[in-house]
Amino acid sequence: MLVTYADSIGKNLKEMESILDKYYKGAVGSIHILPFFPSSADRGFAPVRYDKVDEKFGDFEDLKRIGEKYDLMYDFMVNHISAHSPYYLDFKAKKDESEYKDMFIRYKDFWKSGAPNQEQVDKIYKRKPRAPYVELTFDDGSSEKIWCTFGEEQIDLNMDSSVTKKFIYDTVRFMCENGAKLIRLDAFAYAVKKADTSCFFVEPDMWDLLYSIKNIVKAYGVDILPEIHEHYSIQMKIANKGFWVYDFALPMLMLHALYTHRGDRLKYWLDICPRKQMTTLDTHDGIGVVDVADLLTQEEIDKTKQFLYERGANVKKKYSSAEYNNLDIYQINCSYYSALGNNDDAYLLARAIQFFAPGIPQVYYVGMFAGENDLELLEHTKEGRDINRHYYTKEEIDREFAERSVVMKLRDLMIFRNTCPAFDGECICESEGDKLQITRVGTGATAVLKANLTTYQFSISSF
Repeated sequence: MLVTYADSIGKNLKEMESILDKYYKGAVGSIHILPFFPSSADRGFAPVRYDKVDEKFGDFEDLKRIGEKYDLMYDFMVNHISAHSPYYLDFKAKKDESEYKDMFIRYKDFWKSGAPNQEQVDKIYKRKPRAPYVELTFDDGSSEKIWCTFGEEQIDLNMDSSVTKKFIYDTVRFMCENGAKLIRLDAFAYAVKKADTSCFFVEPDMWDLLYSIKNIVKAYGVDILPEIHEHYSIQMKIANKGFWVYDFALPMLMLHALYTHRGDRLKYWLDICPRKQMTTLDTHDGIGVVDVADLLTQEEIDKTKQFLYERGANVKKKYSSAEYNNLDIYQINCSYYSALGNNDDAYLLARAIQFFAPGIPQVYYVGMFAGENDLELLEHTKEGRDINRHYYTKEEIDREFAERSVVMKLRDLMIFRNTCPAFDGECICESEGDKLQITRVGTGATAVLKANLTTYQFSISSF
């Protein structure tokens, strides 16, 4: 599965399609197109509406055409909607007369005393140093605190309200009817709020929400993928109920193995990790750290982070700080290629191991082109995550293929992973010192990866 923005492989959906047709036939089976709806912030993650494609990217006809070649994954920001959405603007204008007044979480209604006490604030799993809210000034001049977990353009939705439930139903159904084969539930764990809890993955309510969405998509043969960055045990819990999950632990485990030249921690995870999962090395966000807790010791996590800053190319701690608008202290802003020092051999080995791991590999578009940290874009926007969000033109991609063998070798690895039937079945991992071997046994085929974690040399055989 390729993961890309609609304007990052070429300037729009049509250009993306032509580039994939030219260079990646047989290499990509599905595409996660990051939010392509009209949005007011966060590069698509503050959706104004879901029934329209942002016109600078194209339209649903483009998606329909691309969807005939690839399975498509769409994003549903289940936790929030834009402060410039018609729902929030109507609420701002009409206040208690608005039909959407219950769509948002109003502090005066949520908290018994109208505001949380310090103990309640401290319990909340939050992205801000204070209680998560924005101060909304209504058109009549009055104001209220409204729950806001992320940026001020991303207003949280009230999962308990009938108007929100209808919005979720209508939106998810629209996506199913307009090309989605998989729907990613962004910021899923934040969606349910209950006073005197962490307001993060609140059980059993989270399960009620997950199953309610599953029941909507079931009739269309569509799957859902909840997106959660936290302790790996949460992914295991969701996977045990038969849902798709992300493997967000793999990126740090891979760096640890390649930096320290030992595969024992990585092997342990490959032995126990969910099989119905999407594997990642890089995403549109940073490299997650919190996901790997207890799979690495705290000392090993700290050492891996230290190695990243010492051995990575053009990466500094400040790029993951408040100076560069970083909201999440548990992520490191860096491209995966640069995290490995722009070393072709180390990078190709990392991808080979990912492709042999259980699950469906996701390849982020910057990673697909073995992209270095984009310091020019980073300094232009002062947005830390933009270090790994380069905009590739058609001409630039032509040069990548003409001049860089690592790009072509990765493409060939993707074709092998996409076409070899060995990956339908069992995964057997062996590790001793700096030697790692992964065997995949599928329907009538076996594939074996033998790797040296010190020299970064590897071989692949299939029979």
